[in-house]
Amino acid sequence: MSQPATPEWSYVQALKNPRLALFLGGVAFSGIGDGMLIAAIPLLAMKIHGDLPVAIAVSLAAAAPFVSSTLVALPFSLGTRRFPVRGGLVSDCLLRGAALAAAGLAAVSENLTIFALIGALFVGSCLRSVGTPATRLAALGMAPSHGRFAVNGLLATVRQFTLYVVGPAIGGLIAGFASPEWALVVDGATFLPLLLATLLVVPRSPSTRREAKENESGLKVMRRLPVAWRLLIVVFFFNLLYMPVEVALPLLVNGPLGGDGKALGVVWTLFGAGALLGALATNFLRSVPQVPLMMGIIASWGATTVGLALSQNVASAAVAFFVGGVVYAPFTPVAYSYLHTFLSEKDEQPVLTLWSTVSTLAAPIGLLAAGPLVHALGGRGAVFLSAFLILALALGMTRMRPMAPPEDPPPAAPAVQLGKHQQNRET
Repeated sequence: MSQPATPEWSYVQALKNPRLALFLGGVAFSGIGDGMLIAAIPLLAMKIHGDLPVAIAVSLAAAAPFVSSTLVALPFSLGTRRFPVRGGLVSDCLLRGAALAAAGLAAVSENLTIFALIGALFVGSCLRSVGTPATRLAALGMAPSHGRFAVNGLLATVRQFTLYVVGPAIGGLIAGFASPEWALVVDGATFLPLLLATLLVVPRSPSTRREAKENESGLKVMRRLPVAWRLLIVVFFFNLLYMPVEVALPLLVNGPLGGDGKALGVVWTLFGAGALLGALATNFLRSVPQVPLMMGIIASWGATTVGLALSQNVASAAVAFFVGGVVYAPFTPVAYSYLHTFLSEKDEQPVLTLWSTVSTLAAPIGLLAAGPLVHALGGRGAVFLSAFLILALALGMTRMRPMAPPEDPPPAAPAVQLGKHQQNRET
């Protein structure tokens, strides 16, 4: 890979930009809310599952947000229209915040059924696959090309810390001392800081209707980039094969391991602590060849999943998940940074949206399949199967040959919709 003339930014250099720092603060609060759901949704689904088998209820509740967001994102990823970054973020914050708060309040008043919960998660997450790439595009739009790795790493660090450390801990505490219903109410409120940060630092988007005919769809762009397709397939199956762990873990902790809601929060918190360490270490992996690095991450995650399946108590499961967090965390920023080396500015939004849509599609497929799988094999059996298939995926990556980026690196990576008046970047 050719090296840019300007040295890559460190995390500290990136955070010196007040706009980026404020925006990342908003992302952090929404990440806390998402992390709370990791502990609260399975516990609430187990509480109100009714006549549904517990494993099926947990998998349906976990899959609902991904199904609706994938359906909404398809027109933007397969077509030539571009969504406004600011508008996508604002709409996602409003819809998800309102839906989660409403579902939580209904559950507190004992008027929420399992199907109503699934419906609320389905509707509230419709714009999730728009908001996710919009978050990355907005952050990248505040940095020059040599700041991409740092911005991707910071996004991963913030998300890992809030999603897996702070969020599950708070969600587990609320579920243990109050109820999982209240965790949904608090989660709805965590989208307010991101909404305010977006309104303050992300500029309005110019109209793109006249440009639609000149744009290429994400599918057409990726047809020109075989490496992007191959990497997306790896990411898809990595996400897919992880999902049985997410369904099996609450049943494993609350069953054979003898834990409860607080214990589940502790396990996820230790995973997040490991993920935070791994995300912070990502900044020191810039010189490591990225394809072998991703292969090593996948193999290491498979090995730690075996450790989770062999756990005999909550403590050993938490240790296995802590190590898993350390090795897993660098994967997403490394994958995105590798992808960005092949993209021009105008191709970033459609490709990132398609990438996010397809990789996210693995979640509902995996979660829906994981329900019957966990029901049939039990928690340990499902985790063992997941580990075996992930190790096979890592072995299959040996056939993936690294490719050199274009001779002329893509221009700076401002989000397409951030407007020409933002070309002077402090960061």
